[in-house]
Parts: sequence; structure tokens; C-alpha cells
Amino acid sequence: MSLTKGLSVSKETWDSHNQMMLDPLSVNDSEVFSIIKKEKHRQTYGLELIAAENYTSRAVLEALGSCMHNKYTKGYPGEKYYFYELEKLCQKRSLETYGLDSEKWGVNVQPYSGSPANFAVYTAVVEPHGRIMGLDLPDGGHMTHGFMTEKKKISATSIFFESMPYKVNPDTGYIDYDRLQENAKLFHPRLIIAGTSCYSRNLDYERLRLIANENGAYLMGDMAHIGGLVAAGVVPSPFEYCDIITTTTHKTLRGCRAGLIFFRKGVRSVDAKGKETLYNLESLINQAVFNGLQGGPHNHAIAGIAVALKQAMTPEFKAYQVQVLVNCKSLSSGLIDHGYKIVTGGSDNHLILLDLRTKGTDGGRAENVLEACAISCNKKTCPGDTNALRPSGLRFGSPALTSRGMMQEDFKKVADFIHRGIELTLEIQGSLDPEAPLKEFITALWQGEKFQQRVSEIKAEVEAFAGKFPMPGLPEL
Repeated sequence: MSLTKGLSVSKETWDSHNQMMLDPLSVNDSEVFSIIKKEKHRQTYGLELIAAENYTSRAVLEALGSCMHNKYTKGYPGEKYYFYELEKLCQKRSLETYGLDSEKWGVNVQPYSGSPANFAVYTAVVEPHGRIMGLDLPDGGHMTHGFMTEKKKISATSIFFESMPYKVNPDTGYIDYDRLQENAKLFHPRLIIAGTSCYSRNLDYERLRLIANENGAYLMGDMAHIGGLVAAGVVPSPFEYCDIITTTTHKTLRGCRAGLIFFRKGVRSVDAKGKETLYNLESLINQAVFNGLQGGPHNHAIAGIAVALKQAMTPEFKAYQVQVLVNCKSLSSGLIDHGYKIVTGGSDNHLILLDLRTKGTDGGRAENVLEACAISCNKKTCPGDTNALRPSGLRFGSPALTSRGMMQEDFKKVADFIHRGIELTLEIQGSLDPEAPLKEFITALWQGEKFQQRVSEIKAEVEAFAGKFPMPGLPEL
């Protein structure tokens, strides 16, 4: 018996359905609209210092919310369908943005984000249980570079592959390349990752290439954090030395949330007899992305990436990235003037790591107070930390506030706000038992009348300051 037998739809209901498909979000779903408006207010009147976050442009958001969302495609661009024009345009712009020769480099623009892009590379070139070396997460690496603890394999990378981290020198905060070279000779990795998520200095790609060559390993650059800086030519490029490069597109590149994988083509090596070995990365990586790990590409995201890449080739974008570096240095010097210690003593890029051990507090407590004051940042481990559950540092980044038009003097003011928040952290901490857990600290922060008054004072000043700077994007949402 047919379930639809005898059923019909009235004209009134059908007209209502058609109207529903045309209604704006504010009419169609007031609850979701309200939540988004609250987030818009928070972003407009807060200081966004999370190094992995940024504000994208109105044009990118319009592409992201376009009819390209409706189209489901499979595979890779051919010549038959017009909608493949978008992916081919995005590939072309990807190579142009980084000054790459299409005869020597290819790019896959389908990864849904940076983490899937990384895992696709591992799937393509590292056999199951093959060996990977990446900077340890507590030392400034990324979760997807193989993070694990003594008791548990945290990242899927460490579950499906064998990972061994390399470390920074606990005294200087700089990567210990000598120790990496020694360990690589013992571990014999298939892949070495040149990438970070909380490391304020430029990487020595030439040294990493040498270490990879000694072990017959691929060198993969993960430039998720610095992709925009590399595009603008204000930091060293990994393309000169790496075989494969991955990146997100929403951090310093300032696009929508997605990922890219660049890979070399042509000759990989020539032996003593002149015999050439060619790269075979294109087919391996493409197969790993689709249909190894993903289904159809997100065409609306590819549209957003393409728009962001066009912007990244403009003089205005380079000027922005120069200001990102200047602002980060201004924030760093402002905090140093207040008596704080910056890991490695400063920054070559868009972020700094503040070490709070000399102040007698930690990142978790300070992060909670700053968040209450409308200042967003991340708690992070510092070199030498022995308890990952109580990280000593705070990570700050300059890209988002620079996108709102702030200059170096504005970042001096931001440093002042951070200092006041940390002073309040020490005051709350001083009112408690020295061994009081974080939960007790948070209770005191939110229930202490005196502390809440101080929070309200700082927050009001922060919001008044932040509200002076326009927020990029769509006018209402």
C-alpha cells in the first residue's frame, strides 16, 4: 500500500512552503538569528586575540552563502561541466598566490579544513603504522602532527601512524634542530612535518630539508598559521624546501574555513648514474582526498577560497600582513614593558607566547579572567611545563584585530588591558588557598562582588575601545 495514497497538499500550505524558502533568517528562525546576533555583538565589542582566528571579508561570506552550496560534484575538474570552472580557477589562483609554476607544483583545493588536509597527506605517502615526526604539541606543534601522551594516543595521527615528536630547547624556546637530527637518524621517519601552531619564530626550512634528505623522508610544510604571511612574502616560504605543503584558508590567509594541499611534480631526485626518480604525489594525494577520506567537495567553500586568494594577491593584502607583524611586535614590547616574559623573547610572525610562571599564575586562570573582560586568547603550555593540565602560558595573535584596522599604538592599549586582567587574576588568586583548584578560582571570579566589579570596569573600557573599530563582513550577521 502506498503511503502517499489519498494525500494532497493544499494551495495555502504550498504557498506557505514557497514563502518559507524565501524568508530571511530573522523571520524563518528567530532563535538561531538571536544567537548569531549575540555572537556578532561579542565579536564587535571584544578583543579577539586568538591567533588562529580572523575576520573574513564580505565578498568571501557572500561566496560562501551562494547557490554554489546547492551543487554536489564528485571527482576532479574535467572539461564537460561548467561548474568545474570554479575549481580550476581556485587551483590557478592558489598557484599564482604563492608564485608557483604549474609544471612543478599542483594543488588540491577540496580538503574541508586543515586537519583533514594533513590526514590526507599521511594517508597518501605514509603507509599504515609508518613513521612521522612533528613538533610536539606542548612545544608549539599541532594536534594533527601526531600528539600522544604516555597513557593515551590523542591524535588520530598517532593512532594510525607511529609518531615521534621533536622538541624545543626548554631554556631558549627555540626548536632543537640538533636533537631532531639525532633522533631522526634513529627513528627513520617517512615524513617530517615543518609546521607549528604556537611558535613565534621562523622555521629553518633548509635545515629541516637536510634532515629529511638524510632519512629519505618527505618534508611536509604545514603553514596553516602563516599562509597569509607567506603569500605576502613577509616571512620565509616553505615552498623552496618542502615536497608537500598544507594550509588552512581562514587564519592569516583570511578566507573561509577550508584547506589546501600543494604538492611537487616532476623530478624528485637523481642518483649517481643520472637516473631520475619522479614524484608521484598528485595521484596519491588526490585519491586520498577523494574518495579516500572525503565525499564531494564543498563548492561554496571553494568559491570562498577563490575570492580570498584574489584578495591575497593585492598590494592592500601585503600592507595588511606587514601591519600584522608590526602589531605583534608592538603587543610583545608592550607586555615586556609591563614586566612579562615572552617565550623566545619576541616574535617573527603573528603570535607570541606569554610565560606567566614568573608572575606566579598560569594560563588557565588568566584566560578565564581575560575572557570575562571581553578579551579572547588561548592558554598554552610553555617550554619546560610538567603539567599539561595547568599550562603556564597564554597565546596571543594579531591578525584579527589588525583586520579591524588597529595599528601599533592600539596594540599598546591592548597590552594595557591584558596587564590589568592578569593583575586581577593575581588578586583573585591571592584571596584563595595557594593550592586551590581552578574550579574554586572560577567560582571566586564570578561570585566575588569585588572581583565582578573590577571585571565590569575593565570590560566596559574594552568594549568602548573595541567598538570604535569596524568589524568586516556582512552588515547584520
